[in-house]
Amino acid sequence: MNVNEHELIALGDSDKTLAKEDDIRGRDVKDVGGEDLGKVDDLLVDTAEEKVRFLVVGSGGFLGLGEQKSYIPVDAVTDVTEHEVRIDQSREKLRSAPAYDPELINDVAYNEDVFGYYGLAPFWSAGYVYPMYPFHR
Repeated sequence: MNVNEHELIALGDSDKTLAKEDDIRGRDVKDVGGEDLGKVDDLLVDTAEEKVRFLVVGSGGFLGLGEQKSYIPVDAVTDVTEHEVRIDQSREKLRSAPAYDPELINDVAYNEDVFGYYGLAPFWSAGYVYPMYPFHR
């Protein structure tokens, strides 16, 4: 897979749509211990394969001011229900994660750092298998 063929776009900034079960924006995000991390603000979609690659999770702040945004690979998702998304990472791990920067979503080195931080293989690596849950296509 050639990583340069996979442009990521924020779903909220595009005219693209996902199947209803795949559009998890607005759902609560919980860490591995069930602690609240925030809400799914947006999804970053790979335009070449039309698959979700990252969640953008907003937390803190008031009325959009002071909100922190996290950038989490979809591979960290362990469960999705009608109201929440669970990830296999702790709140502490998320606090020290690389910050979400919309200007860098297509920077290969930046994305390699994000995947590496979470201990996950990048989606463009040899032998990569797209997660079966929740985005089961």
